Amino acid sequence: MDTSGRDQTFSEQASDQSTSGPEAGKKKNEAWEWIKALLIAVAIVFVVRTFLFQPFEVKGPSMEPNFYEAERLIVNKIVYRIGEPKYGDVVVFHANSREDYIKRVIGLPGDTVKVELDQVFVNGKQIDEAYLKEALDNAAAEGRPYNLTSFPESTVPEGKLFVLGDHRPVSKDSRDPSLGFVDESTIVGRADIIFWPLSKIHLVK
Repeated sequence: MDTSGRDQTFSEQASDQSTSGPEAGKKKNEAWEWIKALLIAVAIVFVVRTFLFQPFEVKGPSMEPNFYEAERLIVNKIVYRIGEPKYGDVVVFHANSREDYIKRVIGLPGDTVKVELDQVFVNGKQIDEAYLKEALDNAAAEGRPYNLTSFPESTVPEGKLFVLGDHRPVSKDSRDPSLGFVDESTIVGRADIIFWPLSKIHLVK
């Protein structure tokens, strides 16, 4: 009785089983490694965006000439978890349930603040706003005030900040009763880096 054909079939089946087992296991291990890597990457992104840093896109002209429409920033979210806002910090905060604003910190809790056209006073002293020098010089050369909206002397409440946009003529900021003093609990973080467009990458001053 000729069994060579059956022997050959059994041999091929055994060969298939011996190769498919390890190969299948290897592919499963590779797939699991990819899944783990993806989960770790997602977790890292979540932690970074939630607790450390967040991108922010500038909308509108309220911070010109230092920040322009469509520029993208890195917002440092951890800095105010370990410290407090400082004079001159550029902060992003929740203006309402739909919008985040970007403004500059002028007054801290307990300060008295006053705005008279182009002059800003904190605790009775006019502050030096070097970041507005170009805009102020241009306005002076044209014989016009840079800012037309004043703000009466007021005390910044505890837990609040007095913020202004760099482009004072058009900025909706703490001078506007609809916004007023900004609650510190609404602050997302401090703008630290402009990263887009690439030609403008630099640290925020």
